[in-house]
Amino acid sequence: MTYEVAVRAEATLGEGPTWDPVTGRLIWIDILGSRVHTYDPSSGRRTGRTTDQHVGAVKPRANGGLVLNLRDGVAVLDPDGSFRWLHHEPVPGRRANDAAVAPDGSLWAGTMRYDEAPGGGTLSRIGSDGSVTAVLDDVAVSNGTGWSPDGRRMYYIDSPTRRVDVFDHADGAVTHRRPLTEIEDGAGFPDGLTVDADGCVWVALWDGGAVRRYTPDGRLDREITLPTPRITACAFGGADLTDLYITTARVGLEAPHPVAGSLLVVPGAGKGLPQQPFAG
Repeated sequence: MTYEVAVRAEATLGEGPTWDPVTGRLIWIDILGSRVHTYDPSSGRRTGRTTDQHVGAVKPRANGGLVLNLRDGVAVLDPDGSFRWLHHEPVPGRRANDAAVAPDGSLWAGTMRYDEAPGGGTLSRIGSDGSVTAVLDDVAVSNGTGWSPDGRRMYYIDSPTRRVDVFDHADGAVTHRRPLTEIEDGAGFPDGLTVDADGCVWVALWDGGAVRRYTPDGRLDREITLPTPRITACAFGGADLTDLYITTARVGLEAPHPVAGSLLVVPGAGKGLPQQPFAG
């Protein structure tokens, strides 16, 4: 499989690709650049807007607009552009990171400390009414989160552990945490993930220059190698959800590759799952 450059950019920390089927656009962000980007592959049109603080994830909402996992909490942006906090909880030294929408429409939002201290991050379930349920309160870098096609499994990454973990999931709660796979030394750290229609888990490897596909039993099935090391996340998009979009970062690289910070795409990589919008 070979990649193409969908959007040539110099994002400091590109992240969070998410396909919005209503608008036919891919949403992605630059966390440290405090930017929200969109890309329409049918026309090539791009948009960008700056947020007032670092943004860890952005997802579409069922009634239009966006939900944002921001440094100081979770907020919603209405279709008319108005902004309001859904859950405001600023913690000095902590910021938002990756987030995902569960099958029931809730947002599972991660945080981390800027210094990546162990135990400084969290994973919380945000309901459509703004209610907050703590899921995990002792993580370092809360990252990729996703669900199996039947919603009975949840996959999760706390990057410094080098593991992709799997939980049993039912009624908005998770139990029985165990490792799906562990990334070997020298292959980078697991970052963002997405689950495909076959139930396989695609994992972006930070400092590994690759995206890997693992089967539901944890077997390495496929690897896409890329020319820049800091691969952050991946998601399927396009009208038929067969194109794999991949975000990258430039932060910390002394001599970044020309595509570092760009949005990449591997056409026809597989078949993705329709992504649930946030219900709030």
